[in-house]
This record gives sequence, C-alpha cells and structure tokens, in this order.
Amino acid sequence: MNNAEENIPPQVKGEHTDVLHAIDCQNIAEAHHLFLLVKNRLKDISQWHTFSGPHSAKFSITDAQGNEVYKTAEEGDYFSIDLPAPGSSAGDGKEWVRIERIIEKEDADAESEYITMTVRPVAKPGSNDKATAHFFSHNSTSTFIVERYLTKVSAAVHGRNETPNNTDTGLYDTVRNTLIALAARAGLSVPQWKSLVTGLLEK
Repeated sequence: MNNAEENIPPQVKGEHTDVLHAIDCQNIAEAHHLFLLVKNRLKDISQWHTFSGPHSAKFSITDAQGNEVYKTAEEGDYFSIDLPAPGSSAGDGKEWVRIERIIEKEDADAESEYITMTVRPVAKPGSNDKATAHFFSHNSTSTFIVERYLTKVSAAVHGRNETPNNTDTGLYDTVRNTLIALAARAGLSVPQWKSLVTGLLEK
C-alpha cells in the first residue's frame, strides 16, 4: 500500500472522527529526522500522556495478563486508557484496546513515508470476563498515523465505526458506556486526540 490512509478500516456503521495536525519543515532531511522522532514517540504508548499534557488520559502498554510493561509497541500488544471519568466495571476502571495492525514504510528518499497503528476495543487481558472493556464496541477502531509527505510531517487519529458498547454488559457499564460514547461522538474526545497529535509533533 502506498497511501497511509488506505490502512484505515472502512466506515460501515456509527460515527467517525478524524483529528490531524501537521507542520512544515525546512527540507526533506529535516522532515525525515522529525518523522523518525515522532514515529518512535507514537510507539512509546506509555508516554503518550506526557506528550498530551496534564489533563490527558493515562495510557499504559501491558502484557497479555494486563500487567504494565515498558516497551515499544508491537502488533498484538494491549494497552489501557485511564480516562478522567468514571471507569468501566469490565476493565477494572480502565478502557482496553489491542493493537491489531502496525504498518511501517520508512524511506528517506521517497516522496512519503509513514507508520499506521490500528487498535480495537477488547476485553481486559487476563480477565475471566470476556466482555469488551471500553465505551466503544469491539467493532470500533482507532488508527493512529504519523506520515511525512515531502517536507510536511503529520500526526493523525482516525476513529471508525464508533458505536456504544452496550450489548452483553452489566447495567452500570451499559449506562456508563452509552453516556461516554455519546459524549465522544459529540466531539468531547477531540481535545484528547488533538492534544496527542500536537504533542507528538513538538520539536
């Protein structure tokens, strides 16, 4: 695939969000250097809250049992999201996603280069409860993209098929997930993602 956005899952049902920030560099060499820096920041999930600022959710990459680890993100990894809001019962107070796919194209001599990372809501790893532990359903995805095109470097988050997770959940999670999902779909999640993509690109 030659276009980063071709790696975003198709929109079928529910809402979608697109948040993007870009900066221009002096030349391609500078842009390539920044791209490498931002790509590494994207894969350092446990530090996302430092890039996003003091009011950010806290992100933690974990192993298959839900224990926090400090490593570079890879396909199959889980990470938790601790929102500044009432947490999910199924996720022990956190939202959980799994990294479904990472695609990288790195070439300083090419017109463009990118990394895309798509994540999907899942049950809390290591838990006997198999209910999806997130306010969005398992059908929803978020795709994070860092891309260089000539001298421009961008970071983006693309949400697709955003529907509330209110099936096969307890009463508390049904109400809580619906309210938070509706708030997110109304645009209240945009400041979080805007802070992240802006922070990732800080030189």
